Amino acid sequence: MKFLTVLADGMADYPLDELGGKTPLEAASLPVVNELASRGEVGLVKTIPDGMAPGSDVANLSVMGYEPERYHTGRSPLEAASMGVALSDSDVTFRCNLVTLRGKGDYEEMTMEDHSSGEITSEEARELIEAVGCELGGGGLEFFPGVSYRHLLVWRDGPFDFSFTPPHDILERKIVDYLPSGPYGERFLKLMKASKAILENHPVNQRRKVRGLNPANSIWIWGEGKKPVLPPFRERFGIGGSVVSAVDLIRGIGILAGLRSIEVEGVTGTIHTNFKGKADAAIRAFGAGDEFVYVHLEAPDECGHQGDVPGKVRSMELIDEKIIAPIYAALKASGEPYRILVLPDHPTPISLRTHVADPVPYVLFDSEQELFNPEHRFSEASGKETGIFFDHGPKLMRRFTAR
Repeated sequence: MKFLTVLADGMADYPLDELGGKTPLEAASLPVVNELASRGEVGLVKTIPDGMAPGSDVANLSVMGYEPERYHTGRSPLEAASMGVALSDSDVTFRCNLVTLRGKGDYEEMTMEDHSSGEITSEEARELIEAVGCELGGGGLEFFPGVSYRHLLVWRDGPFDFSFTPPHDILERKIVDYLPSGPYGERFLKLMKASKAILENHPVNQRRKVRGLNPANSIWIWGEGKKPVLPPFRERFGIGGSVVSAVDLIRGIGILAGLRSIEVEGVTGTIHTNFKGKADAAIRAFGAGDEFVYVHLEAPDECGHQGDVPGKVRSMELIDEKIIAPIYAALKASGEPYRILVLPDHPTPISLRTHVADPVPYVLFDSEQELFNPEHRFSEASGKETGIFFDHGPKLMRRFTAR
């Protein structure tokens, strides 16, 4: 038996007037996943436990079968695992975004224009983070470049008493009410202010401005955490395999769970990613003997944060056409039984441009137990109408992998 999970980050949404009262998921043309829905199980799953923030860290742990209440120790240490950054039990890690702040005058009065600096390239970002690290690193602080706008800060043997706000939660708001707080908040605020002086006129940003792109003119620190320990996926579910993702967060969860992280050239975490390369990597993994492959696509989430309605709809159509369709065809041709699970991790509503904790729809197709429900579609409404509801994300992974 082969098991494919396709996780379309932030895919779920709310009805939009510009889509005639439909959600982006309902408006998108998704012939393949809707075929799976009509011949499989459709329902809702609660991926965010009560009292926890609706981040992709919590949600993907949940979807992958790990209770966030028990195993979540922060977002950034999961990313550190993917980046190969060794951590001791006393180290504290932080996500370090490259962001675009808008405004003049005092730093505190500026506005969060873009949490991703116009989806800055990894090559440009590396140059900027290295400049920041050269000036601001030391004294136990280390900066590590990641993918696009997503980077890592480690405080060796650091304290753990902070309060931060994710930058994608405060788009188009003044940052004054969302600055680092707690006993060490002022230290981090000084780092962020100092980074602006380093980055504002850096040659990379000067070139971006000439091209009409958002400059990465500040770091933004958040997502603190400490080294986690996950029991092996194979011990929990009796199967092993791989993860395919552009983002360090998902690769890190996979690595910590004992899964193989497959590198794919040209992946970006946006609508311009190498969709074909990801599908090919999953097909090769199954062909090489993997039982389980977890394919993560970030594009719908990024479009949700950007408020990009056409982009979000199109990203879903590309996932259906370039990810689900070819892998589904390969699984059918293999002659082996298989299951396919398609779902988001959390909603990222266009109207809010950030994550919410609402339950999300899922499709579960089993080649050995095909159903016939022609009215079923992969949508928020259809998931609710079936009455099938998993009140805790890990329960769905146990259901998916049960034999």
